[in-house]
Amino acid sequence: MTTDVVTTRATPADVIQRTRQLWLNGERIHLASLSEELNIGRATLFRWVGSKDLLMGEALWSLYDSLRQDAINQTPGQGVDYVVGVFRYINSVLLHSEPLRRFIHDDPEYALKILMSSQSTLHSRTVKANTRVLEEQVAAGFIHPPMNLESLSYFMVRLAESCLYADIIGGREPRDEELEDACTAVRILLGGKA
Repeated sequence: MTTDVVTTRATPADVIQRTRQLWLNGERIHLASLSEELNIGRATLFRWVGSKDLLMGEALWSLYDSLRQDAINQTPGQGVDYVVGVFRYINSVLLHSEPLRRFIHDDPEYALKILMSSQSTLHSRTVKANTRVLEEQVAAGFIHPPMNLESLSYFMVRLAESCLYADIIGGREPRDEELEDACTAVRILLGGKA
C-alpha cells in the first residue's frame, strides 16, 4: 500500500505573512530569499507580488488595516469625537511602534517611499479607508465637514505622516504633543471646535 504525501504549496498570502514576520523582526526583505524559503520560483513570486515595493506595501497595509479595525471597534461615540478618536488611536500606536521606528531609521529614504509616496499602496489605501470612515459618519448625519471628503481624508493622512515621520521630514523626534496638535487640527478640519 502506498501513501500519498501531501505537500502544501505556498500562496500569495503566505508571502505577505512571511514578509510581515520578517519586517516585524527587523530583518531585511529579499525576494530571492523569500522565493527560496517558500520553495517557489522567482517568476512565480514576481507574478504574485510584482516588486519588492509592492510586496512591502501589501505587508504593511495588512498590519495597518488590522490596527485600523481595532481602532474602529474600540473607539466609542460618533461624529467628530469618533473620527478624532480613531485617528488618535491609530497614530498613537504607530508613533510608539518599535518595528516602524526601526524601519524608518534603518533606511529613511526607502521607508518614506513605501510609507508616504503617492504611488505607495499603503498611502493610497490609507486615504481610501479613512474616506470610508468619513463617508459613514456623514451618511449617518453625525458630521458635516466643510470640504470634499477625499481631500479631507488626504489632509488627515498627511497630518498624521508629518507627526509620525517628523524625524525624517523635519529633523526632530516624533512626539505625543505633536500628535495631540494634529488631533486638534483634524477636529477643526471636520468642522468641530478646538
